Amino acid sequence: MSGLIGKKIGMTSIYDASGKIVPCTVVEAGPCVVTQVKTVEKDGYEAIQLGFDEKKPKNTTKSLKGHFAKAETTPKKILMEFTRFEEGHRKTFGEILDVTIFEEGEFIDVQGKSKGKGFQGVVKRHGFSGVGDSTHGQHNRLRAPGSMGASSWPSRVFPGMRMAGRTGGKKVKMINLQIVKIVKEKNLIVVKGSVPGPNGSYLKLERWS
Repeated sequence: MSGLIGKKIGMTSIYDASGKIVPCTVVEAGPCVVTQVKTVEKDGYEAIQLGFDEKKPKNTTKSLKGHFAKAETTPKKILMEFTRFEEGHRKTFGEILDVTIFEEGEFIDVQGKSKGKGFQGVVKRHGFSGVGDSTHGQHNRLRAPGSMGASSWPSRVFPGMRMAGRTGGKKVKMINLQIVKIVKEKNLIVVKGSVPGPNGSYLKLERWS
């Protein structure tokens, strides 16, 4: 199996072998249960569906209750599919996976949903510098976007023009992050660097390829 579902706990820092301080992110990874095994014959593609984090039965629909009952497990808050497989590591229906599938020092991809920033201007959204000079009558143009195109031709704004709008809240993948430490007793993985999303958000952890 190539990955797990995790939850971002927060950031911390540790010292490496050379005594240099390294910023890290702590992720609660698993335990996850295999809730479905998809095959080419039945579903058209191969995948393993994992469930993570407990959910109250009263907040679960009847169809999902039956889905989890087949795997002989309790309802889960989040379900994700994994399509990367390694030879000899395919998992079976109802199997429990934890942080032991990873090793310290190896590299993984971490995918999550970035923090939503709401409606933002071009300076924060795209890094524009604005007019820059507050003199010469430029009293209210410091963070303005500037010209968006010509008037007579093409008489329109081209698609993809960098303008103000909603920022963040998108799927982001950080690749090639190194696992610095694994705490098996608490199902914690400490990865080097930052990962997308606020504390408490769900993440998809996959072995780097």
